[in-house]
Amino acid sequence: MNATYRKPFLKRMNDSKYLLLLFLPTALYYLIFEYGPMFGIVVAFKDYNTFAGVWASDWVGLKYFRIFLFENPDFLKLLRNTFLIGVYSLVWGFPAPIVLALFLNELRSNIFKRVVQTVSYLPHFISNVIIVSMIVMFLSPDGGLINKLIGLFGEEPIYFLSKSEMFRTIFVSSGIWQGVGWGTIIYLAALTSVDPHLYEAAELDGAGRWKKMIHVSLPGIVPIIIILLILNIGGLLGTGFEKVFLLYNPMLYETADIFSTYTYRVGLLQGNFSYATAIGVFNGVVGFVLIVLTNYIARKTRETSLW
Repeated sequence: MNATYRKPFLKRMNDSKYLLLLFLPTALYYLIFEYGPMFGIVVAFKDYNTFAGVWASDWVGLKYFRIFLFENPDFLKLLRNTFLIGVYSLVWGFPAPIVLALFLNELRSNIFKRVVQTVSYLPHFISNVIIVSMIVMFLSPDGGLINKLIGLFGEEPIYFLSKSEMFRTIFVSSGIWQGVGWGTIIYLAALTSVDPHLYEAAELDGAGRWKKMIHVSLPGIVPIIIILLILNIGGLLGTGFEKVFLLYNPMLYETADIFSTYTYRVGLLQGNFSYATAIGVFNGVVGFVLIVLTNYIARKTRETSLW
C-alpha cells in the first residue's frame, strides 16, 4: 500500500490544507444551497401549517402523493406535457450542438469559425425574460417578423401564442437557438483530444472529410456524448419553470402546463405547500431513477458511464 494512505487522517488533512481551502467555497455552496434545503422534503409527508412550523404540523404519510398521482384529474395531462416537452427537447436539442461542433471542427478558416462560435453561443447569456420578449415580438400578429414574411405570400397573420398545438414547437426551437452554441463548446473541447494520427490513417485509406468526420471525429467524442445524454435524460421531467411560465397563458394550458408551473400555482398561489413539495419529490425521484437506469444501460452497452 502506498505510504500516503498509511498516514494518520489529521496528518493527511494538514498536508492537503491548501487544496481543502480551495475546495471550501464549493463545499459550502452545495451544503447550504443543495443539501440543506433537502430538509424541506419532510413537508411532503406533513399537513404543513405555516404558523405551527414543520415539526408541529401533523404527519399525513403519503396522503399528498396519493392525491397527486391517483386523485388529481390533471395528473395525466401534466405528465404528458412535461414528458413530451422533455423528449422533444432531447430529440431535437441534444444532437444540435454535436452536429454544429463537428462542422465547425472541419472549418479551415479560424476567423470564420470563431465568428460562428461567438454568434451561436451569445444567446446563452441572454436572460429568459429577454428571450421570451424577443419570441413575442417575432411572433406578434401585429407587425411581427414571422407574420410579415407570411404576409408576403398573401396569407393571414397567425396567432402563434394562442394556438396550443404550436407551443411545443416554439419552446423547443427557441431552446435550440438559445443553447446550441454553448453546448458546442464542450464537444469542440472533446474533439481536440482525438488523436491526429487517426485522421492521417483515414486519409491513407482514402477517406474524405465527410468520412473522417463520421468515422473518426464522431466516435472520438462518443464517451462525452453518453455522459451528457445520461445527465439530460435525468432532467427529462425537470423542464425549466421560468421560460414556460413566461411563454404560456390559459389558452395554452392544454399543451403548456407542466409539473413546475402547476407546482407554482398550487404551492405559492394557493398556499398548499405540502402538496407542492410532494410534486417536487415525485419529480426528483423519477429523475433519479432515470439517471440510474440510463447509467446502467450505458455501462452495459458502451462501458462508459457516470459511475
